[in-house]
Amino acid sequence: MFYIFLSICCSVAVSVLLKLAKRYQIDVYQAITWNYSAAIFLTWLFFRPHFTSLQGAPVLTYVGLGILLPLLFIIIATSITLTGIVRTDVAQRLSLFIPVLSSYVIFGEVLNGIKITGISIGIIAMFCLIPWKQKRAVRRRSTNSWLYLLTIFFGMGGIDVLLKQIAKFTAVPFTTSLFIVFTLAFLVALIGLIYMVFTKKMRFSWPHILIGWVLGAANFGNILFNIKAHQALADHPSTVFSTMDIGVIVAGSLVGLFIFREKLSRLNLGGIVLAIIAIVIIYFPQIFNF
Repeated sequence: MFYIFLSICCSVAVSVLLKLAKRYQIDVYQAITWNYSAAIFLTWLFFRPHFTSLQGAPVLTYVGLGILLPLLFIIIATSITLTGIVRTDVAQRLSLFIPVLSSYVIFGEVLNGIKITGISIGIIAMFCLIPWKQKRAVRRRSTNSWLYLLTIFFGMGGIDVLLKQIAKFTAVPFTTSLFIVFTLAFLVALIGLIYMVFTKKMRFSWPHILIGWVLGAANFGNILFNIKAHQALADHPSTVFSTMDIGVIVAGSLVGLFIFREKLSRLNLGGIVLAIIAIVIIYFPQIFNF
């Protein structure tokens, strides 16, 4: 549970930093690019990964994560511009269905009625926490904007599943896998950055490197503790998937309420209560076994 809590804190920190970046007109793509360089350095500094036992390593999983991680950041930013924050957030949260389904279909977790009840309550809580009455922040729309939302839905779910596969592959230390994934993600993002700078579609700025490093520290912690949580609860992947998504929503709502002074409706507050109940049911199902 402690690893899940730390991962939630890091995840919310990333969201806060991205929100502040938008407020202060910071180039998010540059920050995203350099965030992976910080993640690479931190992985090397703390874990000293070695590459002597890479035989049979899940190369395709590494490549998939290396492409998906930076690409999805960009797609989310584009989706916010085209469809608004509300729709984009819904797409991210609904991606919970993919890893939860994979827990039973791919990873062979036993179906449990109590856990399904907790997940169902959590999904209801997610809908309650969405600011349905918020005014549209973006007026411009694209006829193909729904494609961005669909990509986010499958992309976020795919990342969760791929991280689980890395955690289960014990032949290669997870810290080594993490280093490889961060390196690939940085190279993919850096190639895009170099291209946009040379084609004059973007102007390079040194301060974005520092901002990216701060973002990278939080991003590193989020993924690291997520993998550790999956290792600690290897037989209950749906517990990690569900608790992480619901916990991030609850923590994010509280941060918005007390730090950014965002207003929450009664429906939103009810959603927070439901989410907490769902977390208790999912993580402590034995309490409800009568």
